[in-house]
Amino acid sequence: MRDRSSVVIIENEKVVLIQRNRDGSIYYVFPGGGIENDETPEAGAKREALEELGVEVKINECISEVEFNGTQYFFLSEIISGALGTGQGEEYIDKNKDRGTYLPMWIDIISLSSIDV
Repeated sequence: MRDRSSVVIIENEKVVLIQRNRDGSIYYVFPGGGIENDETPEAGAKREALEELGVEVKINECISEVEFNGTQYFFLSEIISGALGTGQGEEYIDKNKDRGTYLPMWIDIISLSSIDV
């Protein structure tokens, strides 16, 4: 089990999610991933935001810790630089892995209850 960190970025009543299309299934995830051995949860969230979204973030606070296959941390964050959708993480550049597609996007908060997150 590996601990994970995710960012929760909210602006103008929208939240950033990554649309995943894998094995014919479409679902959404908060940007994030595994925390490296030498990282704090906050540092892992910052790294993952840069890798997956192409943005640098300011970590404001941990809004949730969920115990599921390790601890999952969710940090309320703000974009401070970069352009959403320019991430160059392994999931975008390694075409040999069968991970499906990753598409960062803004989703209306009001529609969260009607999609698979």
